[in-house]
Amino acid sequence: MEWNFMFFINSILFGVGLAMDAFSVSMANGLNEPDMSRKRMVSIAGTFSLFQILMPLLGWICIHTIAQAFTAFQKFIPWIALLLLAFIGGKMLLEGIKGGEEEEASSAVGFAGLMLQGVATSIDALSVGFTIAEYSAAAAIVESLIIGIVTLFICLGGLRIGRKFGTKLAGKASILGGVILIAIGLEIFITGVF
Repeated sequence: MEWNFMFFINSILFGVGLAMDAFSVSMANGLNEPDMSRKRMVSIAGTFSLFQILMPLLGWICIHTIAQAFTAFQKFIPWIALLLLAFIGGKMLLEGIKGGEEEEASSAVGFAGLMLQGVATSIDALSVGFTIAEYSAAAAIVESLIIGIVTLFICLGGLRIGRKFGTKLAGKASILGGVILIAIGLEIFITGVF
């Protein structure tokens, strides 16, 4: 691996590709919580960013330590993402159907839900560890940091878009957010299995 211009371009492109699921979930969170504060937006985007930094590093570490076990685990990644996002999305969908407009403020994603979203949207980044296996530890860290920074900005954009439309959609935002999360889970599952 060489430290050159293409290394940084590839890292940015990896970041954009890996951040798309987190972008969609960020939009759903923004839809669900249209009055979200900037601090909360940064904490949500930061959570997704942190998971996008940690997962490629974890994959890289697995390749260099327990490659056999990780290879066996990789086939379950689409299933795990589908289950996590279907659970969170289904919960949002039910809350939206039951709750209506008056429960809109209480339907914000909690800490546990945010952690599940972070894992579900970044679990595919574990496989990046395979593609960067020949990198030194320093290069793997730099690539992961670039992926995380790109994810942070993309997720902040998704939250802003979701907030804007969440205000316009009012009581239906939770339903739409739940449907989006379930659709993302299905997309990860279908592309991962087929």
